[in-house]
Amino acid sequence: MKIAFVGKGGSGKTTLSSLFIRHLAAGGTPVLAVDADINQHLGAALGLDEAEAAALPAMGAQLPLIKDYLRGTNPRIASAATMIKTTPPGGGSRLLRVGEDNPVYAACARTVRLDDDAEIQLMATGPFTESDLGVACYHSKVGAVELCLNHLVDGRDEFVVVDMTAGSDSFASGMFTRFDMTFLIAEPTRKGVSVYRQYREYARDFGVRLKVVGNKVQGPDDLAFLREEVGDDLLVTVGHSDWVRAMEKGRPPRFEFLEEPNRLALRSLREAADASYEGRDWEQYTRQMVHFHLKNAESWGNERTGADLAAQVDPSFVLGEERSATPQPA
Repeated sequence: MKIAFVGKGGSGKTTLSSLFIRHLAAGGTPVLAVDADINQHLGAALGLDEAEAAALPAMGAQLPLIKDYLRGTNPRIASAATMIKTTPPGGGSRLLRVGEDNPVYAACARTVRLDDDAEIQLMATGPFTESDLGVACYHSKVGAVELCLNHLVDGRDEFVVVDMTAGSDSFASGMFTRFDMTFLIAEPTRKGVSVYRQYREYARDFGVRLKVVGNKVQGPDDLAFLREEVGDDLLVTVGHSDWVRAMEKGRPPRFEFLEEPNRLALRSLREAADASYEGRDWEQYTRQMVHFHLKNAESWGNERTGADLAAQVDPSFVLGEERSATPQPA
């Protein structure tokens, strides 16, 4: 399953996504975690020290390798240089699976060990550096994530968890449609729920499953405010956590000592994610991929690459669990 964590800056989405990742891993579930935020903090939230987090390879820097591998023998894609972030797979493309060995993961993913020998794979887009100022867009880095998600075949009992960039920046592409469930982290404030309203409005026509996780909820008034503002989309709330405070100081206790109310909240997130998988429609997923690719091709992609990117669409191809991770016949 593909899960996104979104919210305004400072809402706690990275903390909540890291707790959810730990919860999954503690239960033995395979997890591929992706830090797609411009502020790269997911590694630290998962226990990496400053040097280890800084040493994570940047997916944005590996974009040529990613494109070349995913292109495979697809005859509709003349070269890796003509691939853009929305390029969909087709006959001959290489696909990704959670937990497999492939050159993309070898270049971009690193193993992070958690409690009781639990471990996950972590990838990161890479930070926005000083050399990018004035000459690059952060969306070009996140494009590596979108390209991988478009080529990734995942099942019920394996998770891809993406800590998204803050606010509504993910609507700069079709990446917001790539997830079975989107958890929006909202504080009980007007600013906290404003991102929810914007996200709900943008996502309305695309069948995006959205649930709100109330964070930093301190009492009945905060809870009542969230219920009034987001209604039935409010899934669960999270309050103060001494465990999280210790983690933020770099001294987390064992995960089994996370407070029981917060453990129950994470269980609710897992149950909501499991339920969302029941409605997965691979044909719709593929149609949305193609829809945004054609929009990007017309808007800027054709001019940027000098190619007719609409010709990359394979009308007979539908991504699905029966697809293998090796190139399909051309």
